[in-house]
Amino acid sequence: MSAVRGLRRIGRLAVLAGTAKGTLPDALEHVAKVHRAHHPRADLDPLRRAYLLAESSHRGQMRKSGEPYITHPLAVTLLLAQLGAGTTTLTASLLHDTVEDTELTLDQVREEFGAEVGHLVDGVTKLKKVDYGSAAESETFRKMLVASGSDVRVMSIKLADRLHNMRTLGVMRPEKQARIATVTRDVLIPLAERLGVQALKSELEDLVFKVLHPEEYARARELIETHTERPDPLTGIASAVRRVLGEAGVAAQVLIRPRHTVSVHRLVRKRGELGECDLARLLVLVEEDADCYAVLGELHTCFTPLISEFKDFIAAPKFNLYQSLHTAFADECGRVVEALVRTRRMHRVAEAGVVALGDPDTEPAAEDGEGAERADPTRPGWLRRLLEWQSHAPDPDTFWDELREELAQDREITVYCVPQSADGPLELAGGLPLPEGASCVDAAYAALGEAAHRCIGARVNGRLAPLHTVLQDGDAVQPILETDHSEAHTASGPSPEWLHHARTPGARIAIRQWLSTHGPSAEPLPATSPEGITPQPTPAAELEAEDAPEIADRPEAPVRLAGCCTPVPADAVTGFAVRGGGFTVHRESCQAAVRMTSAGRSAFPVRWRRGAAGCRVTLRAESFGRAHLLADLTEVIAAAGARVLAAEVEPPREQRVRHTYTLQLPDAAELPELMRAMRRVPGVYDVSRAAPTPADR
Repeated sequence: MSAVRGLRRIGRLAVLAGTAKGTLPDALEHVAKVHRAHHPRADLDPLRRAYLLAESSHRGQMRKSGEPYITHPLAVTLLLAQLGAGTTTLTASLLHDTVEDTELTLDQVREEFGAEVGHLVDGVTKLKKVDYGSAAESETFRKMLVASGSDVRVMSIKLADRLHNMRTLGVMRPEKQARIATVTRDVLIPLAERLGVQALKSELEDLVFKVLHPEEYARARELIETHTERPDPLTGIASAVRRVLGEAGVAAQVLIRPRHTVSVHRLVRKRGELGECDLARLLVLVEEDADCYAVLGELHTCFTPLISEFKDFIAAPKFNLYQSLHTAFADECGRVVEALVRTRRMHRVAEAGVVALGDPDTEPAAEDGEGAERADPTRPGWLRRLLEWQSHAPDPDTFWDELREELAQDREITVYCVPQSADGPLELAGGLPLPEGASCVDAAYAALGEAAHRCIGARVNGRLAPLHTVLQDGDAVQPILETDHSEAHTASGPSPEWLHHARTPGARIAIRQWLSTHGPSAEPLPATSPEGITPQPTPAAELEAEDAPEIADRPEAPVRLAGCCTPVPADAVTGFAVRGGGFTVHRESCQAAVRMTSAGRSAFPVRWRRGAAGCRVTLRAESFGRAHLLADLTEVIAAAGARVLAAEVEPPREQRVRHTYTLQLPDAAELPELMRAMRRVPGVYDVSRAAPTPADR
């Protein structure tokens, strides 16, 4: 109760300082006007009370620029109001520095404004003073991610806070400016891209560019200023587009959208010398989705389209909810113009991202009559991944590096994980959001966690695929795991090569932790086949054999080994009579033997003679293509004492290679171990018996 009384006393002091009860302070009038433009029925009383409390709490504090400190939360709130943020977000924005920099406590904020505002203030509050660029900065962001895991509004306030700080960065020492700008470039700008807040992102990019690359910034600004001194050719082209759309009966607003400084710089690096229409683009705004395609049709009909520049982000929105049609066309003078076509709602989302959508759990779908369903922005897939792996990062440096790399991914895909088998160890289903470029390794760890250490292969859309296969949006992925959990068997684990295939921090961190525990030189046990079946060795007594079978009733009959399955000692075999009184011996599992038995052919029992003798066998190695694979396989074969009679390497198909070897082994008992040794060669995922080619028989 004392905390509540203290809070009320501060509030009364603020009220007595010059604002009549119920009226808005003059400093808040502009914020209120902008907020009401987006939310006409918004209750402004929480904003009034929050401003009065923040002003009285920060009274006497000054910024390094010499301004009263209250100007900072007020400017941050105005930025968010311009983006269309809700009242709750603006209330928290006004209070976002009070808990850190004043005597006001978080409990007091909760008591006065509710748990939701308290949650947002707590998420943004810095827990200790930060020296930007140090490990403390990464810990602050880690805590911010955890605090904002259920609400991206926390991140929105953080971005607006950083933008205002960047606007006033000139009062700081150059070295500190550089540190703050670097962190902004590496983390906050990608974060703004992820949240789709283009309005904040563009200005942050320009401010960072000015600090870190002042000479390039000056050249880009000079280009822009020189351009503005001349008549803009886009004015006439925009008029022509309005005329074309008007004649077609398409209601549209055609605007000229100048490029910001960094965008101009990038375009110069891409194209060299810029054309007269390159420093701006046309923006066409319509009411309905169908109107976007109507505009596109008219542009491509009445002008000369550059088909290679067309992108449809309406049918396939970006991961940050961005939707628009991008195209380019040439007018009758040959001047190339880029155009963006979108609805007004798409434009709001493109500019403000999740800020424009608000929180669908607490705010109405729309106040302007739009009833379309919205995607929940409070837990996007990339944020869920960050929350999952950040707690496993072993140190701040690792977290910082992985955070920057995760945020650098600018596209996202969704893949679908399917069960391994009806009796498999895990049942998996549902969509997995992954960054573009993710592999089967990433999907396995995203779906299975540490169980993915036992992954030995994968199927993508029903077909066997190497673990490094890059996944596409909509792919169905089936991780294949080792299934032998006997006491005598020690599960294998990831190889260091997996780190080259993993794009997600969660996968990389898990792989590194396993390797650090087991050692990078830890050698996995013989790999199972892609079907998850481990070949079982035959008892040693049955391996002491010759390479020719004997029939007890007709020992004089000629016998030959079938070329279709090339049986060797230790194989279970069966014989079939052939013309001329001889026998052909097949492995019992041979498909030809199964067909002859099904057709009514009589099978005769045969067995291997006892004794030490060699055998000829053809082996097929299925592998993923890599350098030095052939040399590694032949080295293993030579180490087993086998002689290569013939070898064939098929051309790679879908990053897979098939090697076929016809070998003469000095001892048939060594065949199982040779096959296991070949499977241990990195990149090889299966070794099987095969029929020799006709030339080898």
